[in-house]
Order: sequence, then structure tokens, then C-alpha cells
Amino acid sequence: MSGRLENKVAVVTGCARGIGHETVKLMVAQGASVVGVDIDAADDTIAQFKTDGLPAEYQTGDVTSQADWERILDFTVEKFGRLDILVNNAGIGGSTVGPPDGLEGWERLLQVNATSVFIGTTAAVARMIPTGGGSVVNVSSIMGIVGGDVSHPGYHAAKAATRNYSKAAAVRFGPSGVRVNSVHPGYLPAMRGANPSQKASSSASKIPLTPLRRTGESIEVAYGIVFLASDEASFISGTELVIDGGFLAQ
Repeated sequence: MSGRLENKVAVVTGCARGIGHETVKLMVAQGASVVGVDIDAADDTIAQFKTDGLPAEYQTGDVTSQADWERILDFTVEKFGRLDILVNNAGIGGSTVGPPDGLEGWERLLQVNATSVFIGTTAAVARMIPTGGGSVVNVSSIMGIVGGDVSHPGYHAAKAATRNYSKAAAVRFGPSGVRVNSVHPGYLPAMRGANPSQKASSSASKIPLTPLRRTGESIEVAYGIVFLASDEASFISGTELVIDGGFLAQ
């Protein structure tokens, strides 16, 4: 039986860890040719790809750079002959940019978490349309739907922008055969932190907030991304898939 993404070509940003890495693994397992993109050191990511047995390509790139996007997408089309799927997953957290009233943090969050999605989608769609269309999946957050006071408000603003931009892009590019959707993960185990105990404490504090009484796993988000990217979702566009253990149902 062939994979759900057989003969598809995908680009996945933020591939070095977490949701992006699991998405690359799952897409490869489902038959896709994948180019993973990350700003982190290429040698480390390629080594992890090999450890995980991933026959995927890797490109170093800054998703806020239009020139990097053009280079990465040109590489993809030259290598595989087409582009069918883009997963805009790369992003930064609200706690990484300084005090919540800081303008610099606000601008950085919007640039990395929202403007990059616009740049990448625009460039990718231009390459999808000549071959009949494709699917764009933008990774937002539950914090793009509700507010909160645990990090910089720019994180909420950027993720909300990603959600609504996905809808606007779905309307704009739908007549050309391009579907655009957003995914909204809930609380997942912290991927970064000063030490393992901090990560464990951060994850534990989120458990009572989620009806399923656990944090999610990156692979659970990857399953949703692969569904939206596949032809099984061929009539789904302009919507959001919430993967949050019931958080937003409260």
C-alpha cells in the first residue's frame, strides 16, 4: 500500500526539533520527498536525520529572509521537479524576547512567527500553481485564538496573524488549486530550558490546564499536519485544526 504522501514534495521549516522534526519523519514514512529547513547548525541536524533514518534533504535558512526562501525553494524544485507541500513551522516563543512591554520583542515575534509565513507562502505558491496547486499548513498556536499573560503579547498577536492570514491566503489562492490551513497546538513539553528540571516543571504546570490531563506530543501535531497536507483533506481549506487536549473547550 502506498503512503498518503506518495510522489509529493514537501518543505518543512523548523525541522531540527519538536513538531518540525516529527513532521519530516512522518512525511518521509508516508512517501514524500522532504526538504527540512532550519536556522540551526546544519551538521547537527543532518546527523540527527541520519540517526533517525531519514532520507531527507536539509537546507540552512532564515525564514525571515526572502533571499533564503528563494534559494531554498529553487533548490527544492531543481532537486525534485516540483513543490506540493509547505509547512511553515519555524518560530520562537514569547519568553525568548525579553520583557512583555518591549518593542524589540514585539517586532521580533511578528517577524519570525508571522511575516515569515507570508514570505514563505507567497514564494511557495508561485511554484505550486504551475504544477496544479498544493497545500500550505501554517503552524499557529492555541495562543493565536485566546489571550494570556504568561509571555510577550507579541506571541499571541503573531500566532493570531498566522491564523487569519491562512484564511486570507486560502481565499486568494484557492482558485489556483492551493489549499491553506492552520494548525493550533496546545501545551507540549518544553523543548528549551536552562536544565531538565526546569523543563519538567514547565510541563507539569500545564497538565491541570488541559482536560486530558497531560501535555501533548510533537508527533500528535505532526499527524494533523500530514492529514491537512494530504489529498485526504482535498476539500479542506481556510480552516484551523486545534490539537490541544481539550484546552479551548473549557
